[in-house]
Amino acid sequence: MSDRITPRRLSTPEFRARVHALNPSIAVFDCDGTLWSPDAGSAFMHWTIDTKLLSAEQVAWLMDRYEGYKRGAVSEYGICGDMVRVYRGLPEKTLREAAAHFFRDYIEPYIFPEMAALIAELQHRHCDIWAVSSTNNWVIEEGVRRFDIPASHVLAARVEVEHGVITDRLVHVPTDEDKVEALRRVEITSEENPPNVVFGNSIHDAAMLSIARCFGTKRADAEPGGLCGAFPVNPSLGLMEVATDEGWPVYYPAPIQP
Repeated sequence: MSDRITPRRLSTPEFRARVHALNPSIAVFDCDGTLWSPDAGSAFMHWTIDTKLLSAEQVAWLMDRYEGYKRGAVSEYGICGDMVRVYRGLPEKTLREAAAHFFRDYIEPYIFPEMAALIAELQHRHCDIWAVSSTNNWVIEEGVRRFDIPASHVLAARVEVEHGVITDRLVHVPTDEDKVEALRRVEITSEENPPNVVFGNSIHDAAMLSIARCFGTKRADAEPGGLCGAFPVNPSLGLMEVATDEGWPVYYPAPIQP
């Protein structure tokens, strides 16, 4: 990246002003790393292992799959799906209670205040807010309640629930291009009507960020030609490289230190 121009880094006032300048009617947010700093998906997995919510057999199966993921033998889509399927046979009520306990104690202190304030401002302007995540829907639905985002506006890794019991039948796993597909299913995006603004932090959000509406020109740094609604937040190295290529400005909330 040394011979390329790095993306413009926005201050908090610049970030908010740039978002509001687009006057969005639809805003789409990734969650882990974007609305709060930890990876709630993997953290919840380890927490449910430590608290014995999962049986020894379930843990052995999941750890085998997780080791395969680290070796590259299991895809991102596969492991995110497995981290939901592993709870098969448990009452959904148990998972919702566990997610509430887990999020309150381990994730809520790490919510980015700047992102919470931005969402509140957008909601005040009657912007339709959606949360899209490859983490299980129990944790994400619990987490985004802090932002007044209803469960009906959450697209997360999900399995079918039958008679109150979790199955291993995947409904969808929004990651990479599947995040865009999840938005298409609920008619939030199309070539003619993409979301106005999209926020994400990792390379697995790049496809979703790329569908954000651009005004005037693709490259957001071509001032004063136009603005683009793609906003990498606290970007990973992989996403930073995409942002460099696309000319997307980046934003870093203040570090969280409870």
